[in-house]
Amino acid sequence: MNSTSMQLASIELNPIGFVQSPYDEKFSVPRQPNLVAEGKGILRLVPPYNSPDAVRGLEQFSHIWLIFQFHHIPERDWHATVRPPRLGGNERVGVFASRATHRPNSLGLSKVRLEEVVVENGDVYLKLGSVDLVNGTPILDIKPYIAYADSEPEAVSGFAQEKPEQKLSVVFSEEAQQAVEFCQNFAKFGIEQPLTFIRDVIAQDPRPAYQQGKVSDRIYGMNLAGYNIRWKIEQGEQVLVLSIE
Repeated sequence: MNSTSMQLASIELNPIGFVQSPYDEKFSVPRQPNLVAEGKGILRLVPPYNSPDAVRGLEQFSHIWLIFQFHHIPERDWHATVRPPRLGGNERVGVFASRATHRPNSLGLSKVRLEEVVVENGDVYLKLGSVDLVNGTPILDIKPYIAYADSEPEAVSGFAQEKPEQKLSVVFSEEAQQAVEFCQNFAKFGIEQPLTFIRDVIAQDPRPAYQQGKVSDRIYGMNLAGYNIRWKIEQGEQVLVLSIE
């Protein structure tokens, strides 16, 4: 088969739905699902895919695969090698040996827990467990997770064999603790313990690898569930959350 016969026409992909999550920006998103237990999401299907028939039987599966678009990534040329955060941002690997966001095609794959399939008043949506998706992420397809085919307990996962440990210890100022009591938006994402949620997000250390381990007076900000969370590194690996606005 020659290269000419292997040419394919461009494929047009249409979102079947969009994710609602507490992560308002890429900076705050965990690098994998299940790292922040309370960081749940909702997938709302859009016409014509919001048909009850389209999700018939899906409730029989505990987990699903989501194929999505990295929609917060600025357009630029892709590179054959990338610097994964798990390698400290210093070592390069091939783009296809990573889950980097900058790829030849801006597609991602995420396995998430399916907590409930809801069909009501012409609306069809899925309540999801812990997600690693920015609010508004376009979902291109859903596939059920099939344990006997998809699970490989003895699989080798290269530089990401083990689940990363939380890197930072997080404490809250009195002002931040008081403010969270008046923050109502967390509840709509199923977040019952907002302080625990915020702590788990920051504990993963969302800073770029080149900033980690450095002493700085810099005050960081991240948007979660519509709130601006301001925090700083106090000393070593301890973080003080200054305010929740």
